[in-house]
Amino acid sequence: MGHSPSGKQLPYYYPFAFGEGRVTVLSDGPLALGDPRDNFLGVSPDTVSDMLHRNFLPEKSVTLEQNVPLVEINGRTILFDTGMGTSKAFGPTTGRLLKSFREAGRDPAEVDAIVLSHAHIDHTGGICDENGDLNFPNAEIFISERDFVDWTDGSTLGSGFEFQVANARRTLLPHTDRISFFRDGEEIIPGVQALHAPGHTLGHHCFLIHSGSDTLCFMGDLTHHHVLLMERPWMEFKYDTDPKMSAKSRTRVLDMLATDRIQVMSYHFAWPGTGHISREGDGFRYHQSAMQMLL
Repeated sequence: MGHSPSGKQLPYYYPFAFGEGRVTVLSDGPLALGDPRDNFLGVSPDTVSDMLHRNFLPEKSVTLEQNVPLVEINGRTILFDTGMGTSKAFGPTTGRLLKSFREAGRDPAEVDAIVLSHAHIDHTGGICDENGDLNFPNAEIFISERDFVDWTDGSTLGSGFEFQVANARRTLLPHTDRISFFRDGEEIIPGVQALHAPGHTLGHHCFLIHSGSDTLCFMGDLTHHHVLLMERPWMEFKYDTDPKMSAKSRTRVLDMLATDRIQVMSYHFAWPGTGHISREGDGFRYHQSAMQMLL
C-alpha cells in the first residue's frame, strides 16, 4: 500500500485506455492471507519459503490485493467482482471499494452490469451493504449457475466454508430478479466472453474482454499469487474446492494466455494487477505492465 509522507492513504484507483473504451482499476484494499506455508500446499514449506525469498517477498506472510476492474466498452459500464463488503474476515484493510469509487470521481449508480468470476466472499461481498441494500442499484448481475447453486445451497461443500455460504445467501438470494446465468464461451455482454476455468470453485470463470484491437483477460481467481502458483502451477491453494481440477484449469488457461500474448488483469496480484504471462521452465512467469500516468 502506498502512503504519502503525511501517513495518509494515497487514492486507490488507476484508469487506463483500453481499445475504444477505458478500464479503471478500483481497489477493495489489501487482504491479509497469513502464513503462505499454510495456504499454498502440495510442496514442502521450505520450497514455499525459498520461492518467496528468491523473489524478494516476505516469507512469513502473504498479502493479496483486490483489484476490481470497472470496464467501459460498447456503451456499458461493467464491474468485475465487488470485494469483501463489510466483512472483516480477512482483516481490517478490505472493504474500501466504494471509497475507491469516490476517489476516482465515479458513482456506483453508473454500473449497469456486475460480472462475478465466482461466489466467494471477497468477490461478492460488496454487492450490498450490511442492511442488504444494493451498492450498485442499477446493475444486472451475472454469475454461473453452478456457483450460484453451490454457494447458496452449501450442501455440496466441505466444512470450513460456512461463512462463505452465509455471505452468498445474503448477497445473492434476495436479488434473483436481477441475476442472469451464463455458459462457457458465451458472449455475456457485447465484448465480454465467459471462459470456464473450474477448480477454485466449480463454476469459476475467467473473462475475455474485447474492445477495438485490444483484448484483456480478467483472470478472477485462476491464480492467487504471481510467484507461487505461476512458477509451480501444480501447487495447491487451500481455498480451492477441487485443487487438482484448479491446477488443470490454471495450466490450460495460462498456456493460452502466454501463447496468444494476451494482456491479463488479475484480481489478487500486486496493484494494479495488469500484465502478461510467459512460459518459463515447468511453469509461467508474470510480467507486470508499466503504469501509464499520462492519460
